[in-house]
Amino acid sequence: MSLWAKAQQLPQEALQQVRSVYGEHFPIEVRHFLSSWIEEKMWPDIEPDNPQYEQYTRELVSSLIQELETKAASLHTEDLFLTKLKLIEAAKTFRQRYSQNPANLFRIIRHCLGTEMKLVAQVENLGGALMSMAHGRVGLMVGDAVAEIAQQVEALRRRTQETGEDLRKMEQEQEAFTITYHECTKLNAHLQQLATHPQNQQSIEAEKKISRQREQQEQMLNHKLASLMQLRFTLADKLKDTISRLSSLQSRVLDEELIRWKRDQQLAGNGAPFNSTLDSIQEWCESLAELIWLNRQQIKEAERLKQKFTLNPTGIQDIFPALNSQITQQLSSLVTSTFIIEKQPPQVMKTNTRFTSTVRLLVGGKLNVHMTPPQVKVSIISEAQANSLLKNDKTAKSGDASGEILNNTGTMEYHQATRQLSVSFRNMQLKKIKRAEKKGTESVMDEKFSLLFQSQFSVGGGELVFQVWTLSLPVVVIVHGNQEPHAWATVTWDNAFAEPGRVPFAVPDKVPWSQVAEALNVKFRSATGRSLMEDNLRFLAEKAFRGGGGCITNPGGTPSPNVSGQEQDYSNLLLSWAQFCKEPLPERNFTFWEWFYAVMKLTREHLRGPWIDGYILGFVRKKQAEEMLTSCPSGTFLMRFSDSELGGVTIAWVGDQSEVFMLQPFTSKDFAIRSLADRVSDLHHLLYLYPDLSKDQAFSKYYTPFTENQPTSNNGYVKPLLVTHVPGWGGPGVGGQTPSHSSIVGVGGGGQGGHGGSYPATPSTMFQAHSPDPSVTRDTPSVASSYAPGLGQSGGGRPSDMDYVDLMTHGELGSIDENLNLDQLNGFGFPDFMPNYKPQ
Repeated sequence: MSLWAKAQQLPQEALQQVRSVYGEHFPIEVRHFLSSWIEEKMWPDIEPDNPQYEQYTRELVSSLIQELETKAASLHTEDLFLTKLKLIEAAKTFRQRYSQNPANLFRIIRHCLGTEMKLVAQVENLGGALMSMAHGRVGLMVGDAVAEIAQQVEALRRRTQETGEDLRKMEQEQEAFTITYHECTKLNAHLQQLATHPQNQQSIEAEKKISRQREQQEQMLNHKLASLMQLRFTLADKLKDTISRLSSLQSRVLDEELIRWKRDQQLAGNGAPFNSTLDSIQEWCESLAELIWLNRQQIKEAERLKQKFTLNPTGIQDIFPALNSQITQQLSSLVTSTFIIEKQPPQVMKTNTRFTSTVRLLVGGKLNVHMTPPQVKVSIISEAQANSLLKNDKTAKSGDASGEILNNTGTMEYHQATRQLSVSFRNMQLKKIKRAEKKGTESVMDEKFSLLFQSQFSVGGGELVFQVWTLSLPVVVIVHGNQEPHAWATVTWDNAFAEPGRVPFAVPDKVPWSQVAEALNVKFRSATGRSLMEDNLRFLAEKAFRGGGGCITNPGGTPSPNVSGQEQDYSNLLLSWAQFCKEPLPERNFTFWEWFYAVMKLTREHLRGPWIDGYILGFVRKKQAEEMLTSCPSGTFLMRFSDSELGGVTIAWVGDQSEVFMLQPFTSKDFAIRSLADRVSDLHHLLYLYPDLSKDQAFSKYYTPFTENQPTSNNGYVKPLLVTHVPGWGGPGVGGQTPSHSSIVGVGGGGQGGHGGSYPATPSTMFQAHSPDPSVTRDTPSVASSYAPGLGQSGGGRPSDMDYVDLMTHGELGSIDENLNLDQLNGFGFPDFMPNYKPQ
């Protein structure tokens, strides 16, 4: 027997509980006519919040709507005409309400089925919370927020309908009492008239008859009066209970669901996944607004009826004015709390740069605010002004801004298809900023501002006027790109560690490493596409706490031994803001955050693919790399992020004598000329990616395709091929020619030449690769790479997207004068050159 068949056989009380979970959000008629289909499709192991099931839930809702429309079309009998209309209306509602949020309907249906199963289990004395029915595909899910709130809304809607009926009944009773009272008054007047006439037998009989009628009428009046007073007290109690339940539900929606959405939005600023539930929250808020407005109208109607019938029993307080005040305050709280920023402005904001933002009033459509579209104004305020704003709302209207924003006003528009009242600011621009005085080590990148959005509108034909405002997430204002890393440190720390209900924009000065690690992991995963592993986070902890040692994981997933012995547990150690981004790392002129940010930026822009594949170890210290490679075959290599070069990645490899060499770090400028994969391809002495993966197997899909016949560019020039070459380690023959500039720069301190090439060595002073700043302690890069340009095809050469002229034009390369030492040519003449020249 199906679940629905069993549910229909439940006792009356249990059946009423089943009916209570259905309503406008999911009509019971849909459940009845599609019972078998629903029970078959609602798999118990599907988690609607899991992205991998997103497509399934979307297709499920689409199929449900189609099934509904098909079922409705098949109902032709006259007695099912109303049911047919109900199913058509349900399909229309589902399409409008759940097409963008199919997971919400999935949760509601599963909650309804779960309630049925629980009640059936109780009646059958099975006692289980999970039953296998309808081919085992229905799972019990009780306590789901979406379904629970929908159920509470439906219960409050029925309660409001009940009080509406009570109100109408009270009005009818009051009208009946007025008629009876009027009849009684007429009888009294008649008796008074008879009293003025001379008494006779006829008048005495008439007086007795009228007196009996008056007594009956007075008894009836007393009965009606008692009934009326009981109705009034009952209505007041029901309205009081409804307001209490509305308050509880509103608190849950605003203080839990909406606050959680805002927190998720803030974490999304650090790159956390953001599954926006705003449309569901709007639906709840609209239901609340509708119910609050209806109950407020009922209270006002009850007050009006009371004024028409001014009988106030002694000792009984009139609670309607207090209820009116309470529910009006609820409405005010709902309206002001649902004026929210749907799309936050950029949290690192550069002056004179266009930016966008969107604000939305969740209850605007339901309260018909769009009938008189409100204006929204945007200004930027300081942290101190934000504090003052929360203490005294008046400053929201007349406070001085901390800067000047262009295009900072807009009119809210109602979008019929989505039922959203919102305004999008698409061309705002910060022209000026006023900064506060700095204290101690504070910099402009530590200073937080916020965008203040303000509006005013009325509802109920001008009966209620609301002044609403909301603050954006903290914003750091910069004027130059080099301020960006520190600004992002401020924003990242604030987004990750802001506490609920804080004073703007207070954050803890010290945070446990476990929380910092999670924030860094979220940030790195969002930027690069792959999470940091435990050993990566340990490496970062050692760097942040200025420690050493640690262990790393191979591309295959096997951990390498920890060279420093006992591992330290950093998870509960407190990392300070100063350690995070203020104090330079030992023997470096940059901070922990600057190092991390530069590595993240490099990986995002140039190393994303190999990083996602797990081919870049990255977070490995130099000593660790040497110990890992020492026991490996010649030609084994790995890639690690440079400790000394911001945003640099170096290649470490094993030579013939098991000696480990480190290539001078590549940076973004190098990868703009030639990618990492192409450079690895160029270097023929690199054979196996640590521990034993063929380099072509790892990187071939990232190689730039090369063709023999290079077409001329638009300007008529033939583009040269740039090839990476390590002096002294062999090199690609470029079109059969000897590379024109190459050199060996001390290898491993021993001067080993490595694999010799098939060409004579060029004098070492002919060309020197870029030398690092001697004042900065480096990774001691043993070998510097250089480029071999040519027109032909090399063994591993790949075409470049840029030529030297382009690079120098954009300032990516230093001038030729910086790179050439011409002293050796002083005594060299043309006659000396000719004997050695042979035409190709």
